[in-house]
Amino acid sequence: MRSSRVPALLVTGALCLTALTACADNASSSGSSSDAGSGSHGGSGSGKLKIMVGGLDKVIYLPAMLTQRLGYFADEGLDVELLTEPAGVQGTTALVAGEVQGAVGFYDHTLDLQVKGKQVESVVQFADAPGEVEMVATKDSGIDSPKDFKGKKLGVTGLGSSTDFLTKYLAVQNGVQVSQFTPVAVGAGQTFISALKQGSIQGGMTTDPTVAQLLDQKAGKILVDMRTPEGSRKALGGAYPSSSLYMNTDWVNGHKPTVRKLAHALVKTLKWMATHSPEEIAAKMPADYAQGGKALYAESIKATLPMFNDDGVMPEDGPKTVERVLKAFNPNLKNADVDLSKTYTTEFTKPGS
Repeated sequence: MRSSRVPALLVTGALCLTALTACADNASSSGSSSDAGSGSHGGSGSGKLKIMVGGLDKVIYLPAMLTQRLGYFADEGLDVELLTEPAGVQGTTALVAGEVQGAVGFYDHTLDLQVKGKQVESVVQFADAPGEVEMVATKDSGIDSPKDFKGKKLGVTGLGSSTDFLTKYLAVQNGVQVSQFTPVAVGAGQTFISALKQGSIQGGMTTDPTVAQLLDQKAGKILVDMRTPEGSRKALGGAYPSSSLYMNTDWVNGHKPTVRKLAHALVKTLKWMATHSPEEIAAKMPADYAQGGKALYAESIKATLPMFNDDGVMPEDGPKTVERVLKAFNPNLKNADVDLSKTYTTEFTKPGS
């Protein structure tokens, strides 16, 4: 049996695969492992691993690109290409379709996928809090708490995304049914900012650096802040494991040496992040990620850093919190029997692995 500390779940995205012509984003490093490209899922014989990230420039997924920039994938003998899509749900679609070997997105996707007959598991858990913020327009939003979501248009990264899930949970927990507000897929970054400024949405769920830019422009204000473990407990009732590397379980079982190398590289990055300043982290990232300027980008990293752990291991109470949150609004999960122990593994991150 697989070594584990806790259970959890997955979700699936219905976005079409034609959208998966994701940009490589200068993310390839040289070297390859003996089994990195073998098996039935993509890249056969190439020695290259493809990992889809639900937004490479989002601070919540920063460990993926930072690992590349620090050279830790190459140190493990891995040739990794990082691809980017604006929503984690699209990464999940690509993973299930075999277009990529791994996805960096929210752990909660694994639960919904299991209910739909797809077995995916988190192999490295980056964070113990969502890193998400519910922002509302500075003026005339009509929203002073989630109780005011009724009748409003609320921005999410994509329909079926983790921002969609968390928005629905906040609504339901505050007496607003999911049918009483309108989720609007507005992505992140400039598309989210424009939608809020133009009044296309009155509020929405997003992450840094979008949060920092909205605050700097005085275009939005924080309604619910889940960038810290404390904020997660206040809003969601417990630790909420979010950003992670998840993979098809069959692929993991057939490529354990490669998965172990990936885990070692990513955990090494998490430990590096825990001992370096936001400014030092920002300096390692691509220059175009700092669209609001270097100082503002470093500030956005500082605000989000508390969500990350330094060992890549699932928090003990995390999977049950995620299950409870999803079951509060998701009819597919409400009465489903989810085996949380199959939604994650600590085999590759536990001490001595």
